[in-house]
Amino acid sequence: METAVKHQSLRQSLAQARVLIAGDVMLDRYWFGDVERISPEAPVPVARITRVEERAGGAANVARNIAAIGGKATLLSVVGDDEAGRALEQLMATAGVQTLLHRDASITTTVKIRAVARQQQLIRLDFEYNPSHEVLTSTLEAYLQQLAEHDVVVLSDYGKGGLTHVTAMIEAARAAGKPVLVDPKGDDYRRYHGATLLTPNRAELRMVTGSWRDDADLYAKVEALRQDLALDALLLTRSEEGMSLYEAGGATHQPTLAREVYDVSGAGDTVIATLAAMLAAGQSLPEAMRWSNRAAGIVVGKLGTAVATADELFHTQ
Repeated sequence: METAVKHQSLRQSLAQARVLIAGDVMLDRYWFGDVERISPEAPVPVARITRVEERAGGAANVARNIAAIGGKATLLSVVGDDEAGRALEQLMATAGVQTLLHRDASITTTVKIRAVARQQQLIRLDFEYNPSHEVLTSTLEAYLQQLAEHDVVVLSDYGKGGLTHVTAMIEAARAAGKPVLVDPKGDDYRRYHGATLLTPNRAELRMVTGSWRDDADLYAKVEALRQDLALDALLLTRSEEGMSLYEAGGATHQPTLAREVYDVSGAGDTVIATLAAMLAAGQSLPEAMRWSNRAAGIVVGKLGTAVATADELFHTQ
């Protein structure tokens, strides 16, 4: 009974939690079908497509994860002035996400097409172009205007050019007293200097720090990086080993909660989304990590970029 009361209170806090998400968005298109023969034209399988699904990816997936657990999400990004951009906007509206999508007629919206047969990906096709300088400038201006209206900021970097001004965005958020969480990309994290928290996975962190021998060596490398970048914390997602939160006072570990791993795509979006929403709802970082770990365990049991719903998250917790 006590747990149910706590959950209800947290749900009420989440309903008031306002998170601003900025970064790279994409439209994920899934072509589902069957493969029964090899093409006579080339030694490749012939997929007969029977169903098509569209889902929001990148920063848009972060936003819909926040909305799915009951938070208020505002998505700021750049799309092309095209059908895919409009489809993405409609998906966000259906998910209950407020959007500030700047249209750039010089590019096409980033689209990833996955052909899937018998639960296996046959191929992925990517269409992507970097936004123009003018649109990115107007996006930064909109970001600065939105800061005061939100509790927490998420910067979702997929390396598509949408976060060209990420350093200025972090500085503005911190100056406004807003925690800013970054899902990083690439091998140079200096552009994220001053962020509240970064959320790399093991492969992403290894690109920056190099390999580690054991947990003690890993801690030393993370602590050196955390201090060098003036971060409050770093949350490392460790796949089957769960996740680890590194703060000035030490490390906190959470074992994985996934019963069956079906598809890890989008799991990082779920982690940072849940973390941001819980922080905006007044939870501590370790407690927010616990909820993020639970949410990640739910979504990896689903196919494609999925979300954990509030009912799933709070069920028998």
